[in-house]
Amino acid sequence: MMHNFLANNRADLIARCKAKVALRPERVATEEQLQNGIPMFLDQLTRTLQAEQGGESEESVKISGHSAGTTLERSEMAISATAHGKEMLALGYTVDQVVHDYGDLCQSITDLACERDAPFAVDEFRTLNRCLDNAVADAVTEFSFAKEAVLARRQTLDANERLGSLAHELRNALSTANLALRALEAGTLPVAGATGTVLKRSLTMLGGLIDRALSEVRYTVGGGPKHAIFSLAALIAEAKAGADLAAPAQGCTFVAADVDPLLGIYADRDLIMAAVSNLLDNAVKLPQPTPHVTLNT
Repeated sequence: MMHNFLANNRADLIARCKAKVALRPERVATEEQLQNGIPMFLDQLTRTLQAEQGGESEESVKISGHSAGTTLERSEMAISATAHGKEMLALGYTVDQVVHDYGDLCQSITDLACERDAPFAVDEFRTLNRCLDNAVADAVTEFSFAKEAVLARRQTLDANERLGSLAHELRNALSTANLALRALEAGTLPVAGATGTVLKRSLTMLGGLIDRALSEVRYTVGGGPKHAIFSLAALIAEAKAGADLAAPAQGCTFVAADVDPLLGIYADRDLIMAAVSNLLDNAVKLPQPTPHVTLNT
């Protein structure tokens, strides 16, 4: 009887499965992995065969389920296989390794039976295949479901991070625009001068950030950043104009070193400007013994 063979050779079969796992790259059989894996499946398979041998078909289904998992009530094997699939994901394994775990047991049973010249009935092999089929299906289903949940959480975190970055850039551009507006409202600076240019540039940046938020799909579906060649000196001059307004409001001084007007840079100008503006905004707000900020390029 197969159930006697399995019970008598349980330790040997588990050892063979662990040996097969060890032969595969980047795999080590752990006690955590085995808790709801092969040993429990082997015990459930043995009990299923015993139930069928004793004519207890309902008990057999309760333990391992109907063929193709057609029963509505979850079997013991379904519950443990589900737990095994979830554990495999937590341990960093792939879905094919989940399938291999159960395939290893089937091969180990066959190999050991040949070595011991232990014949099995066709019905017993049919039961073995049914149990393997149900266990693999439940383990793989749970593995895939859990993996999708992990990916969904990761995507949510990434989206929140992007949203936070966008909000930070919007706040910086709006803060610079407000500073420029207050300076113009004081009535001592011309609208067509440098301060007016800062206000215009800040408003333009706000519009660009909003457009980028509304068209983020172009960054993920193939459009990507809008690279172009532009003057590094002009970029730094615009950043300096904004920092010149922000620094006094924070009680510090700001100096930007001269840049060779012949230097060019190939990049997405809006993204580079946002990065430089973020750095300067953080710098002028940072408490320090000597409130002095210098920008060198």
